[in-house]
Amino acid sequence: MAKESEVYKCEICGNVVFVLEGGDGDLVCCGEEMKLLSGADRKPFEGRLPKPGSP
Repeated sequence: MAKESEVYKCEICGNVVFVLEGGDGDLVCCGEEMKLLSGADRKPFEGRLPKPGSP
């Protein structure tokens, strides 16, 4: 189950998902569950998110 503000990455193709709204189920890419990133692994992606209200 994905929760709001979590960051997931596909270990096969490198797609990254930032969860805006949590929900039931698992995040899957390339036929495999995506890896939940935390700590230092997550930091490089946080700064690349658009700020609310920006185009």
